[in-house]
Amino acid sequence: MWRHGKKCVIFAVAAAVLVLAAAAGAVRDERRTYIVHMVSSAMPNDFAAHGEWYAASLQSVSDAATVMYTYDTLVHGYSARLTRAEAEALELLPGVLLVNPEVRYELHTTRTPEFLGLDRAEALFPQSSTASDVIVGVLDTGVWPERPSYDDTGFGTVPAGWKGKCEEGNDFNASACNNKLIGARFFLTGYEAAKGPVDTSKESRSPRDNDGHGTHTSSTAAGSAVRGADLLGYAAGTAKGMAPHARVATYKVCWTGGCFSSDILKAMEVAVTDGVDVLSLSLGGGTADYYRDSIAVGAYSAMERGIFVSCSAGNAGPGAATLSNGAPWITTVGAGTLDRDFPAHIVLGNGKNYSGVSLYSGKPLPTTPVPFIYAGNASNSSMGALCMSGSLIPDKVAGKIVLCDRGTNARVQKGFVVKDAGGAGMLLANTAANGEELVADAHILPGAGVGEKAGNALRAYASSDPNPTASIVFAGTQVGIKPSPVVAAFSSRGPNTVSSGVLKPDMIAPGVNILAAWSGSVGPSVLPGDNRRVGFNIISGTSMSCPHVSGLAALLRAAHQDWSPAAIRSALMTTAYTGYPNGNGILDVATGLPATPLDYGAGHVDPSKATDPGLIATLTKHSTEACSANRTYAVTALNYPSFSVTFPAAGGTEKHTRTVTNVGQPGTYKVTASAASGSTPVTVSVEPSTLTFTKAGEKQSYAVSFTAAAMPSGTNGFGRLVWSSDHHVVASPIAVTWT
Repeated sequence: MWRHGKKCVIFAVAAAVLVLAAAAGAVRDERRTYIVHMVSSAMPNDFAAHGEWYAASLQSVSDAATVMYTYDTLVHGYSARLTRAEAEALELLPGVLLVNPEVRYELHTTRTPEFLGLDRAEALFPQSSTASDVIVGVLDTGVWPERPSYDDTGFGTVPAGWKGKCEEGNDFNASACNNKLIGARFFLTGYEAAKGPVDTSKESRSPRDNDGHGTHTSSTAAGSAVRGADLLGYAAGTAKGMAPHARVATYKVCWTGGCFSSDILKAMEVAVTDGVDVLSLSLGGGTADYYRDSIAVGAYSAMERGIFVSCSAGNAGPGAATLSNGAPWITTVGAGTLDRDFPAHIVLGNGKNYSGVSLYSGKPLPTTPVPFIYAGNASNSSMGALCMSGSLIPDKVAGKIVLCDRGTNARVQKGFVVKDAGGAGMLLANTAANGEELVADAHILPGAGVGEKAGNALRAYASSDPNPTASIVFAGTQVGIKPSPVVAAFSSRGPNTVSSGVLKPDMIAPGVNILAAWSGSVGPSVLPGDNRRVGFNIISGTSMSCPHVSGLAALLRAAHQDWSPAAIRSALMTTAYTGYPNGNGILDVATGLPATPLDYGAGHVDPSKATDPGLIATLTKHSTEACSANRTYAVTALNYPSFSVTFPAAGGTEKHTRTVTNVGQPGTYKVTASAASGSTPVTVSVEPSTLTFTKAGEKQSYAVSFTAAAMPSGTNGFGRLVWSSDHHVVASPIAVTWT
């Protein structure tokens, strides 16, 4: 009996091994897209062109694969559908630098010019043809070209060097472009290889934006001024992008199933060849070594060609080390709030009042109190409190305001669930994951979002009162909110997990409740059941903060045509602010406490000061041939306009060097610097302590030594180094970490 049982075990194990082996073999035989990086100079003389060499290398390992894209500008190589075994064989061939599997990226999803002071600083930026010669390229979900944000009234002819075009599709004609929107392309070879053909009944196989995200980001960066803009009556006023006189070119790389790295890299290459000055990418795919990150690889080559690249930091906050797009040649942007809000007031039957936010515009609730119920008490499902589809019992919610917990499904979708079950309204309560952060939504029924504290009180009331009631009063648009800005809880945070010596994010910009143009294909919630159509929408995310910085970079490029991408970023960083007029530090909405450089980088952008920063720190390009084996290269000498210092737990000393260039009037700068972890100081010494400049363009170098005592691993400290003259204040953040 025992022997028979042992045989069964052996046979079972053997069968399992065979199944696992078969599965492993299936994985190795499964085709997926790879990006093949080639050494351009290694092409054998037998080939007349790189394309022939690429095809031959592919054919040597695969009879079935074909070249999808070739890359010859930002990188050299191609993409193809390969098995893992074929990819491994290809990587062993002469001239093949690297074979990377494709990565799927995700989108990071009016009053802003006034909030940033641009209405008072227009004289600082050129309004001539120089400004309209700057071209902002946006990689996103496409564009809805009929929106007035792309009106070209007052624009001259397209710049002579422009090589882009307006590609046609099933619902997009070349005539959709004009002297404002000067290019619109789409890229889907990688997407269709992975997901199959685009379903044209659901999205356009063209540059047209059926999602809204791309129209929103491109109009935020450089939309023309539009009077009378609003969303359902909210945020009414004149909407315009950061650089309204700049041109726009859009590159559709994101589809219903995501954004694929082979398409993104090809679009970046085409955009550079077309002649853009700024690249804006409000998308990301987590973290990876830079050589395996297609956005980082493409951005590096774009930067070398003088193109400013800005990317969103991501919406994975408030946890530490959550940001993406952290390469030092990318400007990484987190999100803060505006001084504008959309309040809604909740009054309970027990007389207590709570504040929330809402963009609801429709038939109001009755003026008398409405029965109120917690979704967790109106469902037989363990997920009922979240108001998941089909989870609510209609007899229990009919005619009532339903309290739903935030999380898992889309915020506005919960309102659809409540409405389908017969509910009269909805209150959406934050949980600990979102704290007190409030993001306004265009709800489909009377609804509002409330913070965690209010949500706990509402939940307790609904569960304890025998006859709970509530009412919601919508208060429209309110401006002048204080304090503002605050760091958004969703904004991804540092430290930089790939390069600990590079502080990220670089800065924050407005990214909460931003009004901008929208697609005509979808409603403001983007949900299938939302049949409302709007010309403008209000949404939030680092996807919204990124194009703000892209547009500001376009303004600075127009004002300072000789500035490099690093110079533009330096100007934005060293003039950013970290405190309010009363002297208190910018707050983090996730904690209610002062934020740190790991949350906001150098601080919140201040474009009026960035036009005249005094000093800038730029990166020095070292070609491969110029690198010496006898020289030590260290991130501490990268010349970045911020300081990220790493100590072992035992403490020690770390020295950084920087070189700054005078772009202002002659003068002498004196330094102040300090850093600390709580009450424990970090000694910061700067040599020399004064820098004197006699002319514009003059360079001066200085060294900073950081000395720290032993601290527990994982401890952080923060500070600031400031150079001050009679006319300028040039500041750099300091972040210290004990590992």
